[in-house]
Amino acid sequence: MQHPAEQSPLGKSSEYVSQYAPELLFPIPRAAKWAELGLLAGQLPYQGTDYWNCYELSWLTPSGKPVVAIGEFAIPADSPNIIESKSFKLYLNSLNQTPYADRAEVEALLARDLSACAGAPVAVRVRGLDEVAAEGVATLPGRCIDELEIEVRDYAHSRPELLRCADEVVEETLYSHLLKSNCPVTGQPDWGTLVVEYRGPRLDAASLLAYVVSFRQHQDFHEQCVERVFLDLQRLLRPQKLMVYARYVRRGGLDINPYRSTEAIAPDNRRLVRQ
Repeated sequence: MQHPAEQSPLGKSSEYVSQYAPELLFPIPRAAKWAELGLLAGQLPYQGTDYWNCYELSWLTPSGKPVVAIGEFAIPADSPNIIESKSFKLYLNSLNQTPYADRAEVEALLARDLSACAGAPVAVRVRGLDEVAAEGVATLPGRCIDELEIEVRDYAHSRPELLRCADEVVEETLYSHLLKSNCPVTGQPDWGTLVVEYRGPRLDAASLLAYVVSFRQHQDFHEQCVERVFLDLQRLLRPQKLMVYARYVRRGGLDINPYRSTEAIAPDNRRLVRQ
């Protein structure tokens, strides 16, 4: 079956458009992947946000002087559509030779266009480089599991049967930098860090690491990988609390960071060292 993104500019040669062109944005409905995961709109077992950070944002002042900035876009996890990443980049580049009065005008424009494409309100922050630099690089909470010894033989698809847990109830945070998945359209690699915060039966850390590594040749978009992990852990642990998120390495000046949680959250969106 054809992937919904096959009609997008992803994986195709594209002309560089340097004048404002909102029609470049390409929505991909979430419904098909939700159905694949056994989910329905309006009945999602999580809440969350997809945080996109743009490091190649630029426009012109009314006098023609270029401005550079960093953009943060928060797309609700229950929005009808995700925004295809190449179309997102092409759209942002269309601002490059377009004049705007000030940063506030750019923010309002981005919020309007991205909300229309996603089908839900998208929060936008446009900030100067000094402001973002002052935040520094984030360090993750919890325990890194990457030094655990595991044996992996199958990388073709995610393998939830690898996951194990004990009866003891704990509250902890585990993370791994070994997440890699592939774009379902181009096959290009997506590199990231996966974080699991939960309260419930103790998750066997080595089994979690083997499970993370099993995504190495798995083909899905960033958002759908995180949703798959969330659902697999929810089925195994039946936790009192669960949050799963991934901080993906930027590609084309954009990084994508999906968060899924059983509870309301206020994530730290500072970049990690690889981002």
